[in-house]
Amino acid sequence: MKTYFFTFFLLISFFSYSQQYRPGLFFREDFKETPAEIPVNQKHIANDDLILSLYGHGQDSLKKSHHDKPIDDPYYLWSGLCLDSWAVTFKHKNAYADLSSFAKIKWRSKQAGFHTLRIILKLADGRWLVSDQYDGPSKDWRIREFNVSDINWWLLDIEAIKETKPVSGDQIDLSKVDEIGFTDLMKGGKSNACSRLDWIEVYANSIKK
Repeated sequence: MKTYFFTFFLLISFFSYSQQYRPGLFFREDFKETPAEIPVNQKHIANDDLILSLYGHGQDSLKKSHHDKPIDDPYYLWSGLCLDSWAVTFKHKNAYADLSSFAKIKWRSKQAGFHTLRIILKLADGRWLVSDQYDGPSKDWRIREFNVSDINWWLLDIEAIKETKPVSGDQIDLSKVDEIGFTDLMKGGKSNACSRLDWIEVYANSIKK
């Protein structure tokens, strides 16, 4: 009988452990429900643990947007007025994100024209990356989930907001990521050529700074 209960306990323990291999929610950002304003800034950030950073010559025209109609219009970031390329990141005040293994990034967005929204990362060593995977145009809001392990990365020139060259997985360490964000590598073209982001979620293990 004791052997039976011990074996049962081991099976339960193994099952519980096996369910925890996927990382939990590292952060979510859903902009505050406040009136539209240019440019988006720290006061629009709903998550007190996050620091907002803007990059590129087009950053001053990024808009925290919202419309009274349709009735379910979200409070979102809009790039349509940007006169040059731009990028947005979020940095956790107390932790790095471990994006190795089963990490995921999910967001709700809507692009127009030829704009494709891509993930960008700032590594702990200071290098910047931009993803080969992207979220393309859609006529309505759409949720997109990225498996980080499936992404191929390019080095990113954060001043010009341009990709420079591909980098292999063995040359980068995704276990300590300092900033996580997005860009479409383009200037805006008002409503017909732009990117929109409603919210973003990052599923990753937390590494204390």
